[in-house]
Amino acid sequence: MILIGRLLSPFVRRVQISMNLLGIECERRPYGTATHADEISQVNPLRRVPALILDGGETLIDSAAILDYLDELVGPQKALVPSSGAERRKVLKLTALAVGAAEKGVVAFYEKTRRPDDKIWDEAVKKYREQILGGLNALENAVPTDGGWLVGPNVSQADITTAAVVDFVNIVLPDLIGDTDYPRLKALVARLNLREEFSSTHPSTE
Repeated sequence: MILIGRLLSPFVRRVQISMNLLGIECERRPYGTATHADEISQVNPLRRVPALILDGGETLIDSAAILDYLDELVGPQKALVPSSGAERRKVLKLTALAVGAAEKGVVAFYEKTRRPDDKIWDEAVKKYREQILGGLNALENAVPTDGGWLVGPNVSQADITTAAVVDFVNIVLPDLIGDTDYPRLKALVARLNLREEFSSTHPSTE
C-alpha cells in the first residue's frame, strides 16, 4: 500500500498511526497540497490528502473512508472503532469532535498564511479559533480522571485522532493553547506520544 500525504496533516497522521497500531505496512509519499498538487491530483481529483493506494491499484480517498477500510481489513477484534453499542457511539462522537477541531485548525492556518495581510478576515479567524477551543474543551472533559484512554481499556480512534489534532494545533496555532490549559488532554497526548507508533509519526520527524 502507498499512503499519500505529509504528517503535518492530522488526517494523514491519524491514518499512519492507525496503520502502525494495526501492523499494516505501507510506503508513504510525503506530498503536500501546496507543493505536489499535480501528483496528488492523479490519485484524488480534489487534490486533498490523504489517499491510500491499495496493493491491487484501487485508491481510497478521505481519512474516514481509509480508516473504515483498515478496520474492515483487520476485523472487529482489532478494529480501532468498536463495531456496535455505546462504546462505538462514544468513539465516533469524540473522533468527530477532534476531526472538527482539525478542520477549523486547517482553515484558520490557511486564512493566516495563504492570504495577503490586508485580505485576512480576522473575524473569521476568531470564530475558527473559538470552534477549535470548543472541541478541545469537550475532549478535555472526556479524558478519564483515572489516567485511562478515552473509551474503554484500549487505544481507540478517538485517542489517535485527538493526539494528531492537538499536536497539529500546537504547531500551526502555537498561541492558542496556553501552558495551563487542558491538563488532562495534554497528559493523554503525552502518554500516547511515548508510544513508537505515535512518536515515529510526529510532524517534526519529517
